[in-house]
Amino acid sequence: MADTAKPKGGGTARSTGGRRRSRKGDAPLSDEQPKVLLDYYRQMLLIRRFEERTSQAYTQARIGGYCHLNLGEEATVVGLMTALKDEDYLFTNYRDHGYAIGKGMSPRRVMAELYGRSTGVSKGWGGSMHMYDTETRMLGGYGIVGGQLPLATGAALAVSYRGGDEVVMCQMGDGTTNIGAWHESLNIAALWNLPIVFVVINNFTGMGTTVEMSSAEPELHKRGSAFRIEGVRVDGRDVLAVRDAAADLVERARSEQRPFLLEATSYRMKGHSVVDPAKYRTDEQWAEAKDDQNDPLVLFRARLTEAGVLTEELDAEIAESVKAEVADAADFAENSPHPEVSTLFDYTYATPVANESRRMPADPVFAEQ
Repeated sequence: MADTAKPKGGGTARSTGGRRRSRKGDAPLSDEQPKVLLDYYRQMLLIRRFEERTSQAYTQARIGGYCHLNLGEEATVVGLMTALKDEDYLFTNYRDHGYAIGKGMSPRRVMAELYGRSTGVSKGWGGSMHMYDTETRMLGGYGIVGGQLPLATGAALAVSYRGGDEVVMCQMGDGTTNIGAWHESLNIAALWNLPIVFVVINNFTGMGTTVEMSSAEPELHKRGSAFRIEGVRVDGRDVLAVRDAAADLVERARSEQRPFLLEATSYRMKGHSVVDPAKYRTDEQWAEAKDDQNDPLVLFRARLTEAGVLTEELDAEIAESVKAEVADAADFAENSPHPEVSTLFDYTYATPVANESRRMPADPVFAEQ
């Protein structure tokens, strides 16, 4: 598959001013069903409004801990999740809210988890970075950079060992490609021919460092070549391009029983986390990130409108529906109970462990005889 990320003026992708500029995607709409296109648009809008409400709740101290948003990556999230079958497995990093919703978790349960309530997907004990649901087969959100890679590779080994037909998708940020778990996991996946698709979300800045300043090979899809893993690059602002590229690799991983690498380029509209002012970005970089030509929602809305699929009335109807769903999720979370303190250690281990400590912070180190 050809590299779809190119400079605005055409030609091949190259570094410009420390950033990687890409023209907007242009995957054709002619062969798509309007109902499908509108469903993608609604999913993208739902993730955008959900994350905006999350940011608001965090600043109101309704949400604690760390909190990382998918703002600007909605097309990538929806495209990737659409490419998976229900039985396929998903592992993500800590920027996981949109993926949780896209994999099938109820926005109510996701928001409740953010609020730390017992009705959340991890019963309120996981929070923003640890969405987990065996029913939808999203096996985590992981707070440690790269922590999901060995586990996802292990899941793919289990699928292969059992002779299953499932595929594992492992999502990560661009910074993860520079840690040891990246090399170890891709090496094992290639050696053992495991059915896994590694997905790098390249939003051009890992924490506060640009990709060009941290990676000798900034076109990250090429970094699988050290392990003879085929890599593809796609414009992450184009939901259809992401879906098509991901679906192709997922089905090839399923049929050929070997790993693949997908790099999706998009713009992170906020800092690394909700509280990050991102002062490391230049004025030019901020303008680029906030440009409507780099906003996947604006781009897709314009394309649907131009194609006659989306009217102003229908757009307003969808927007109102999404607004109500997000408000309902927030109300559900707000009115859900906090987990009982006595359940703090209930999920430390999957099965009982002898001499497991259940000492609370205020308890004495040695119990009285």
